[in-house]
Amino acid sequence: MKQFFKFFWGALALVCFIGIGTFMSCSTEDSIREAIEETVDSGDSEPPVFLECKAISPREISFQFSRSVKVVTLNFEPALEVESTSNGETVNVVLKEALVAGDSVTADLLVEDDAKHTLNVLVPFKARNNRIPNLLITELQDNYTKDTRIEFVELKALNAGNLGAVRLYITSYTKDPLVFDFPSVEVKTGEYICVHLRTLDEGAVDETGSDLTLSGGKFSTEGRDFWIPGSNKILHQTDIVYLMDQDDNIIDAAMMSESPDSWGTTKDHFTLAAELLHEQGAWLSNSGGIPGPGDAIPSAKETATRSISRDETTPDTNKAGDWYITAHTTKNPGATPGKPNNPTRFE
Repeated sequence: MKQFFKFFWGALALVCFIGIGTFMSCSTEDSIREAIEETVDSGDSEPPVFLECKAISPREISFQFSRSVKVVTLNFEPALEVESTSNGETVNVVLKEALVAGDSVTADLLVEDDAKHTLNVLVPFKARNNRIPNLLITELQDNYTKDTRIEFVELKALNAGNLGAVRLYITSYTKDPLVFDFPSVEVKTGEYICVHLRTLDEGAVDETGSDLTLSGGKFSTEGRDFWIPGSNKILHQTDIVYLMDQDDNIIDAAMMSESPDSWGTTKDHFTLAAELLHEQGAWLSNSGGIPGPGDAIPSAKETATRSISRDETTPDTNKAGDWYITAHTTKNPGATPGKPNNPTRFE
């Protein structure tokens, strides 16, 4: 910076000496130095910063920037026709036709600010879905055996709708708690949706259409199957599972803990997730405060043959009392992915 000021004072002295008009008034050194420092500190020498992209309606996409910009070029993949664009800190793009709810789109946007600094943004987003059904998490299985069981999270659609832009989070998977982003899929009232947390068979494919027998593999269900690639351990007996919509609202959640006294080794992650659930009323504590392990579903007795199941015959209270450990018997297998829960409780 010292070399910069030395160069500037020399150049300014030369300009003032030869009398070139209005480059800058030759005032005191302090005022000139102040003006330069304000310019450097303002960040105007840097391009604007891209903050967020969000579909705010089926036809309108919003792009947020750190300061006012204007659109230079805009393209979408797949290709979309644009009706209008606005300029400013918020760039709103209106499409000629509505997008399919929950479809994946990528925007390639080149913008320019008043100082002619440009920024190219390549960002994926999901089309606005105004038909997300009311979903409940209905069954959890975190035990794995190679031949008989893989972990899953089961959901139930309480009304017809589209799953696009719904996201499944599992807190203990700190590598990336967002474990599944649902595609645009139409579901019926009462339909069970099973997200399998490992993929062990080549025939195990996502059922995105009307054929719920499409998926093969030994662990496929009677319901709608989705499969997370790979064979990583994702769900644990002490965990927090929740669904979010495109506006970051929690649709449903479940907290489970082996011990009522401790979250274990991932305490900080669970505390943050519990605070989020508390803020949105998605899981309630007996004390009325932020829920802790003592407010979670007791999971110590869950095994590879006994799952954590919701009582589907009672209203949802967002508390551990909605849940129980199933009993495994000859007539009633404990885990029932893709169909109504086994009502037999393990005592």
